[in-house]
Amino acid sequence: LKMSAMLETPELPAVFDGVKLAAVAAVLYVIVRCLNLKSPTAPPELIYQDSALARFLLKSCPLLTKEYIPPLIWGKSGHIQTALYGKMGRVRSPHPYGLRKYLTMPDGATATFDLFEPQSEHCIGEDVTMVICPGIANHSEKQYIRTFVDYAQKNGYRCAVLNHLGALPNIELTSPRMFTYGCTWEFGAMVNYIKKTYPQTQLVVVGFSLGGNIVCKYLGESQANQERVLCCVSVCQGYSALRAQETFMQWDQCRRFYNFLMADNMKKIILSHRQVLFGDNMKKPQSLSDADLSKLYTATSLMQIDDNVMRKFHGYSSLKEYYEEESCLHYLHRIYVPLLLVNAADDPLVHESLLSIPRALSEKRENVMHVLPLHGGHLGFFEGSVLFPEPLTWMDKLVVQYANAICQWEKTKSHCSDTEQAVSGQE
Repeated sequence: LKMSAMLETPELPAVFDGVKLAAVAAVLYVIVRCLNLKSPTAPPELIYQDSALARFLLKSCPLLTKEYIPPLIWGKSGHIQTALYGKMGRVRSPHPYGLRKYLTMPDGATATFDLFEPQSEHCIGEDVTMVICPGIANHSEKQYIRTFVDYAQKNGYRCAVLNHLGALPNIELTSPRMFTYGCTWEFGAMVNYIKKTYPQTQLVVVGFSLGGNIVCKYLGESQANQERVLCCVSVCQGYSALRAQETFMQWDQCRRFYNFLMADNMKKIILSHRQVLFGDNMKKPQSLSDADLSKLYTATSLMQIDDNVMRKFHGYSSLKEYYEEESCLHYLHRIYVPLLLVNAADDPLVHESLLSIPRALSEKRENVMHVLPLHGGHLGFFEGSVLFPEPLTWMDKLVVQYANAICQWEKTKSHCSDTEQAVSGQE
């Protein structure tokens, strides 16, 4: 009887167990793929010309040759790194105290920036100021900026942070113009203020994302703009808006979705100033009309907003002309100070084809180094053991470490030059 009962009993539990195991395996596979868990950790790829400066940097900046290890569970996903940066900026962000400065521009616009004094002596014992340009629609109150500024202050740097024109919610526009992709007027005004107010200070120029395009374009526009500049650091920029526009409309790596989200944020900022930009103002651009306001409401990409509104602030006749003229691509080769270009290989916003620009430049110019870690996303670069990230990121530490090394390099050069002059004088 027992034998016949066993033969009659269906083996459904075993089947169900198999289905459960298959489902669990499928979920784990998706998690491993989405979180990119199988991706290795490694030191960043470095592209540079062999020179005395490069050799000094490799010795003085351990982060250039050390393995970058993101948080174990989610840190290898460029999307999660980018999303966390976009949503919260940084964790346990400090609140550095700064003074807001107002500068009137020739066209009536009011540029603002925040000034933060150093909290300790600089490693070379001299006055050094970081002039910082944030990412698109960002300002000094963003958490990633606050975290970086606090760290730079503690390392002896004065910091001046540009607030993009129209980005601060509590500051009204005083002329019918907002910040654009490559307008350097406000950044230049801030730099000139610092140079005039602190005649002994030397400058470290730092730009994040769109800010990286602005600072590189500013330095390349004129040799005079590079006076008293020790070095420049650009993080996560795309180098050419003209080349990027096609990739930004593709669904690969969800770029089209990111494009939509960024466009939606830009729309909100523009519409918050619609009275000044689209109201009955004799000073507004001739080509900015109510029809452009209607097109703005229906825009789903940054390109549509740039074409209907942004390019018209500076009188560009087409989107192509706007992107061509406002990109730093044609100015990079005119920068002669040490230049550090940082990107992440898994940045979902910057297509890998755009990275051929900094690669080609760093292969030709001794003053340029391109740093490309495998992970970091767009302005993420979080560090942490398993799940929770640290307040300071790999990016924060790298920028300050590089700036410190350049300051030491310049002081060594200056000391050698003084010694040579003294010896020749004795002869």
